[in-house]
Amino acid sequence: MKRVMLTVAYDGTNYSGWQLQPKGETIEGVLNRCLGELTGEEIAVIGASRTDAGVHAMGNIAVFDTASRIPGDKFSYALNQRLPEDIRICGSKEVSLDFHPRHCKSCKTYEYRIYCAPFPMPVKRLYAHYTYVPLNIDLMSQASACLVGEHDFKSFCSVQTQALTTVRRVDSVEVFQEGNEIVIRVAGRGFLYNMVRIMAGTLMEVGRGHMAPGKVAEILAAKDRQAAGPTAPACGLTLVGYEFMTEESDDENSR
Repeated sequence: MKRVMLTVAYDGTNYSGWQLQPKGETIEGVLNRCLGELTGEEIAVIGASRTDAGVHAMGNIAVFDTASRIPGDKFSYALNQRLPEDIRICGSKEVSLDFHPRHCKSCKTYEYRIYCAPFPMPVKRLYAHYTYVPLNIDLMSQASACLVGEHDFKSFCSVQTQALTTVRRVDSVEVFQEGNEIVIRVAGRGFLYNMVRIMAGTLMEVGRGHMAPGKVAEILAAKDRQAAGPTAPACGLTLVGYEFMTEESDDENSR
């Protein structure tokens, strides 16, 4: 028996998120099915990040156990011949049997993209949220600074969350422009259900001038979902990076 780690990229448009659902196709379900066909075993992958319906990923992480004789680094090639074109394995390798992607120190980086122009761009519609209202990036950047650090993010998570604690640490939040797109890049150790999308929706309210930058600190202190802005649409969100950290790098980031 061995454990194999997959780096998984996907366009989440046609899926009901990562995690298995009673109804609807999911990324986890497709991987389990294709791995089962490939190995002849009943496979259940363990994902590092359970992205929501419609959310994309350039590098989510998953592991699975198998008795297959296929080398760990060859699973990517074999799986990509079976997977639909909107899911691809960017890399695979054997890891230790006790490795669990959700039980080790890591840093996830998400990007939320906003296409801001007088008219929508059809080729952007699945990968960026569209708005014709101009957004003030300087004000959004000021507000984003309030979100960095360890806080109780209860105001920035769905009321449906089942997390034992709503305290999370955000390492950085950047707001910058790329052409007609405004990018909100968030990096942290872990995120609550809808947390990044609520952060994006709140920062857009600041950018529109509907909320002062300093209001974000008050929203955190309120610990009330109704105090924050709307949940931004899923299409604009992509998990762009997943980095496992050594104890040494974790200590550096803790300072």
